[in-house]
Amino acid sequence: MVVYWGSMSMKILNEKTLATTKIRRDALKIVRAGLEAVETGKSLKRIVHRVGERLTVGKRVYRLDRYRRIFVIGIGKAAFDAVHALESLLGSRITDGVVLDVKGGKLLRVKSLVGTHPLPSHTNIRATAEILGIVKGATADDLVITVVSGGGSALLCWPHQLECDDVTKINRLLLRRGATIQEINTVRKHISEIQGGQLAWMAHPATVVGLIFSDVPGDDISMVASGPTVLDTTTVKDAQRIMKKYEVLRLCALEHCDLRETPKHPRFFEHVYNELVVGNTTAVQAMAQRARALGYDPVLYSTTLDGEAREAGQLLAGLLKPGQALIAAGETTVTVRGKGQGGRNQEVALGALATLPEKGLVLSLASDGIDNSPVAGAFVDKQVKQRAHILKLRPERALEKNDSLPFFEAVESTIKTGITGVNVSDLMLGLQSV
Repeated sequence: MVVYWGSMSMKILNEKTLATTKIRRDALKIVRAGLEAVETGKSLKRIVHRVGERLTVGKRVYRLDRYRRIFVIGIGKAAFDAVHALESLLGSRITDGVVLDVKGGKLLRVKSLVGTHPLPSHTNIRATAEILGIVKGATADDLVITVVSGGGSALLCWPHQLECDDVTKINRLLLRRGATIQEINTVRKHISEIQGGQLAWMAHPATVVGLIFSDVPGDDISMVASGPTVLDTTTVKDAQRIMKKYEVLRLCALEHCDLRETPKHPRFFEHVYNELVVGNTTAVQAMAQRARALGYDPVLYSTTLDGEAREAGQLLAGLLKPGQALIAAGETTVTVRGKGQGGRNQEVALGALATLPEKGLVLSLASDGIDNSPVAGAFVDKQVKQRAHILKLRPERALEKNDSLPFFEAVESTIKTGITGVNVSDLMLGLQSV
């Protein structure tokens, strides 16, 4: 008998309020299809199943009865839902485990801990210590199943010769100055004693299975949550160059920052097997399929869209054509100049407003449901333009102040999903009716 588990449908909590026109209803249906396609339990079902004592992960089979103990570790914004599903699958075969996520709940065999994001904290350090206690005790007779998902870079925190407050300063600076996720995570690997393959190194010689939920454009698994189970190819010199580029030491008022080289010897990874469970490609394909069913001509623009968020929004608006659904995913950046509220997805939408065609709509949302604020993202269309004019709101001023959230709350076009338990980067959509 093959053991699987069910999944819950994704919901846009304020969909009824938002869906006042056909193009809005279509946009919400399309993006919801993308979220549902990458739902955590559903994604695991495609990759992992069990028949008796045979656990299949991708193309590999593990005999559970050959391991003395089985540990489950979960890190990131998809971790709790994934570990909940793994408990249903493995049951009493799990010896012990810890899951560290931005949300928590009751699990039968694994301890659930809630940490902070996007910045690390002492709470995260204490939780990481519990994970280390399990990993360091693993032996050659043990199996360590590790769920690694987006958000894990901040949640999994064990700094090398730095105080927690210093790590927070560095992360905050890199985020505010518009560093890419690859740059940020390269630095994170080398100021850490657990990322950049170091979790797998500490678990050696146990067998380690990494189940990767990618939020990184291009699905470079060594960058997801800063790659705690993946052999790292970046170096201390790479991290030093990035820190110099963004003037980290000067702007963070740090006298020095001793960087740590990550383990490079392949023998530490001989029994480490990482499997990509899902990335944003699955989401955009599902969005395209739903768009076609609704009568649009879907165009997959990119799954690695990056750059300044406002410029990405302007680009999407400028590319719209009648009858098309322009679909993209990725992770843009925001160079913070003001002290406003909002996230990169809201800046994408706000950046699209000035050049948006009369019959067009541009939407952007964080698949995890958290766009540096309690909302997942926002959209713009003709009605948003009209309401902003009536309320005498100036979108260009909101962009100057990085204050997109109050703007979208006023025009009533924020998208609310709550914490989704999914994290496959941001999903973007442009529609233009005929």
